[in-house]
Amino acid sequence: MAYSLPPPPPSPPSLPLHNHFTRRSLLLLSTTTTTTTTLSLPSTLPPTPTVTDRVFMDFSLCPNNFLPDRANSLSPICSDSTLLGRVVLGLFGNLVPLTVSNFKSVCLGSNATSSSYKNTLVHKVFPGQYLLAGRQGRPDKGEVRPPHDLPRNTETVDAKAFSLTHSRPGVVSLSLSENDDDDDVKLDPEYRNVEFLITTGPGPCPQLDNKNIVFGTVLEGLDVITAIASIPTYQPSERIRQFNDLAEFFGDGRAQNARNIWNRPLTTVYISDCGELKVTKPSLTPSLP
Repeated sequence: MAYSLPPPPPSPPSLPLHNHFTRRSLLLLSTTTTTTTTLSLPSTLPPTPTVTDRVFMDFSLCPNNFLPDRANSLSPICSDSTLLGRVVLGLFGNLVPLTVSNFKSVCLGSNATSSSYKNTLVHKVFPGQYLLAGRQGRPDKGEVRPPHDLPRNTETVDAKAFSLTHSRPGVVSLSLSENDDDDDVKLDPEYRNVEFLITTGPGPCPQLDNKNIVFGTVLEGLDVITAIASIPTYQPSERIRQFNDLAEFFGDGRAQNARNIWNRPLTTVYISDCGELKVTKPSLTPSLP
């Protein structure tokens, strides 16, 4: 009995000539797809900081490494001081107007009522990162007493106020996460945060981002900030740090008091003068990454 083979499957129809993809057509198709995809991405450009105000701060050195109580808070911290230099700060009043306004108020505050940054200490320096100034407390210890009429800063709970980053040396920000004001001072209903930090470089400080409000930049005198950053500071030994951690774990209040002198400059650095600089063109945009 003979068997016949099944017919072969039909061959696929040939594509018309106009559907044939050449190398050039594939390249054009790829370019068009890439362009379309790129244009469809949402814009994530950061806000543009504009300098609306300028203030200056003169920093001076005192040969002693311990600030005694001063009977007269109007007298300078040190009678034998050496001027380190002037720093000009540009403030971003278009982004965080309340933070800038409060900072200016303390810069211009009356030294007669001890409500100014004048004659107050740079109380902490973290090498290669930033310096801290404007600690709130007793004027006879080189600390700040904010003006009684200083408005409460509602921008500290506004997410948009944290949009700028600590991307380079010379960034000025309101110290929130790094604030080391005494707890009993913070419990005062009249407490106002006036402590600020300035990044010293050489690199960025991403650990400060989204925690502290960037409100300005150093326009002149970055070399003064670098000089302050090079001053030796008190660094506790590893054993002291371990004992301090243990004391804090058991709730010993002396642990926090002991940490107050950590990273303190061994040479007294303070703001010997401060004020506002009037300019003819108040709106200039610095090159801020």
